Amino acid sequence: TSVSADPHTAQASVTDLEQKVAADGAQVEQLVASYDQALAQDQQDTAKVHGAEVHLASDQVVENRALVQLRSLALQVYMNGSEDQALQIFAGSLTSEAAASEYTDIANGNLRNILDAVDVDIRQTQAAEAALKVVQARAAATVARLGAEKTAAEAALAQDDALLSQAKSALAAQLAQEAEAVEQEQQEEAMAAAAAAALAAAPTAYNVNPTPGSYANPLRAISDLYPERVDQGVDYSGYGPIYAVGDGTVMAATNAGWPGGTFICYKLSDGPAAGLVMYAAEDIEPTVSIGQSVTAGTVIGQMYEGPDGIETGWADPSCDGVTMARDYGQFSGANSTAFGANYSQMLGWLGAPPGVMQNEPATGSLPPNWPQWP
Repeated sequence: TSVSADPHTAQASVTDLEQKVAADGAQVEQLVASYDQALAQDQQDTAKVHGAEVHLASDQVVENRALVQLRSLALQVYMNGSEDQALQIFAGSLTSEAAASEYTDIANGNLRNILDAVDVDIRQTQAAEAALKVVQARAAATVARLGAEKTAAEAALAQDDALLSQAKSALAAQLAQEAEAVEQEQQEEAMAAAAAAALAAAPTAYNVNPTPGSYANPLRAISDLYPERVDQGVDYSGYGPIYAVGDGTVMAATNAGWPGGTFICYKLSDGPAAGLVMYAAEDIEPTVSIGQSVTAGTVIGQMYEGPDGIETGWADPSCDGVTMARDYGQFSGANSTAFGANYSQMLGWLGAPPGVMQNEPATGSLPPNWPQWP
């Protein structure tokens, strides 16, 4: 059993499992009651069979004692000279009326009746015992069957309990992740709103007017600017307004493939890199739109203190979210590329702190006639 990624579906799964566990529990309780009842019946039947066996044993003792007395009487008769009568007594029957009378007198008139009664009782007890054993066997079979069903039901209940526990844990994890994502989104929105408000409050605080065709440091107004690694481009942390490097035209502002969904892309029209395309991506609130003309004095976006910082570098001319380092197969996940190192050198030339190289030399090489920086 698995829990859906949708918390509402997951909650429905948990509810279904809870209902199944309740049904399993009721079945186990019913089977336990039936099992206990069958076990008690089996014990009663066993006790009855035992009582019949005891009764039968007692009857056999009585009969044996009576037979001993009969044989003792027969022996006395024989010793007194009536051999035929003794033989008849040993054989268990008398043929003559006189002998029967004499035997009856010797036995006090009760011994044969006792034997007959005991014999009848023995047969009745044996028949009752046989019937009780049949009942006992059926009760034992019922106990065995109910025991197996009870064990299977308990195993199913334990399995459903385990599944329910897993489902509840998974649901709790999903809800926690959802709450964390909502909280993070709210924080990012709040930071972006604060940055936009700060920009609106002082739109000309860092305004410069470089000469046409010249470049300027795009990160000159970033507070707490901290350079990080060089990879496809250069990573930075901090907050504040980001400027265009020089004159150009905006070709893109967003791309869902980048963290934060921002990918501001503009094509330079003047200077050493005229015709090339630059990007600034990730934790930035764009302040430009596609088709807009920019200069080195244009704020293209407001960097906020998000979880990813920013990355800036050389972009594919299509501005589809792909970098030049990707185009040339230079980037493998964490390495410094030739395009990233070149962009870092340009930023250093303009006065920004260059990024941190991850490997020397950088991976790959630049196309012929690519601009180099002092």
